[in-house]
Amino acid sequence: MSHYFTLGNIPHKRHTQFRKPDGSLYAEQLFSTEGFSDDYALLYHCYAPTMITKTDDPIDVSPKVAEEKMLKHRSFEGFKVKPEADYLQSRKAVLVNSDCHIVLAAPQKSMTDYFYKNADADEMIFVHEGTGTVKTQYGELPFSYGDYIVLPRGTIYQIEFNDDKNRLFIVESFSPLRFPKRYMSRFGQLMEHSPFCERDIRTPQNLQTIDEKGDFLIKTKKKGILYGLHYGTHPFDVVGWDGCCYPYIFSIHDFEPITGRVHQPPPVHQTFETNAFVVCSFVPRLYDYHPDAIPAPYNHSNIDSDEVLYYVAGEFMSRKHVTQGMITLHPAGIPHGPHPGAVEKSIGAKETAELAVMVDTFRPLQITVDGLAIENDGYVMSWAE
Repeated sequence: MSHYFTLGNIPHKRHTQFRKPDGSLYAEQLFSTEGFSDDYALLYHCYAPTMITKTDDPIDVSPKVAEEKMLKHRSFEGFKVKPEADYLQSRKAVLVNSDCHIVLAAPQKSMTDYFYKNADADEMIFVHEGTGTVKTQYGELPFSYGDYIVLPRGTIYQIEFNDDKNRLFIVESFSPLRFPKRYMSRFGQLMEHSPFCERDIRTPQNLQTIDEKGDFLIKTKKKGILYGLHYGTHPFDVVGWDGCCYPYIFSIHDFEPITGRVHQPPPVHQTFETNAFVVCSFVPRLYDYHPDAIPAPYNHSNIDSDEVLYYVAGEFMSRKHVTQGMITLHPAGIPHGPHPGAVEKSIGAKETAELAVMVDTFRPLQITVDGLAIENDGYVMSWAE
């Protein structure tokens, strides 16, 4: 995130005295996900953000891998993940590797008695159903259907849901989540050919400084272990901050599709990238306009990546029997493409209302126990005539 932003009160110069009305110093904190050599933010706290008062017994929350090797197409019914009251307990990793975890969640209640910090991974939370507000040290981020909530690793947050019907598609990334390099100028601005721009990025708002002492539980995940860390002061005691490393929201509905005379390859849908995978947004768009165009995607072999597609809404002319929240996994090594009959059926179609999120990983994914529990048996045979 290279877009500079500031909120609240900050001193004129960084690393200088910044005093409270009573004359005591605010506590400065540098927040960065890659040490001192990349984007960062400076936050100014009422109290030092280091006051741990006690710790709880750690809990192993690492995903349980069911299958480590596979070479067949798979499909999963995402909405079969059962709702659970607690936000963290509702998160079910279904596909994992050493670079990312793909997680489904159906939380019913807001986080009221604890805060959460993922100390390992940037989080991309796609909101399929539900509305609410993510509360952070940086301010508040109201969210709704179609929003990508991007949280840099180490961000302390609480989610307040407006009701009990929520569906989330979450990607935990163990390398920084960024906008694609080809969209960025060498100075960090999103360029004219990018399918979105800075105006589409929703930054934190309504910074509320909570100057409060007490017992505040921050559940912190590190290397698959959840630690209960109790602090003596409220984590949202920030009076101001500035920088380029902070949580934000980008809506899939603000992604402007790139179309052409003939079928465009998946990279035109790219929205985020990391060193180990990319995220693409498939949105409503006009189809190709060459007189002999075939709107259905051509068969292709993704030899270097596993392709995961999360279906959100609309009709998908290349697939049969698509349901809301379905996940398909097409692993590297074997070709895939439209289901039988889809190519001819697509000819003459003018537009699509489909909405989907794609994750292409450069290393093979493994299926977890929670993933197997929602698998569609027989999907691999759905290409048979």
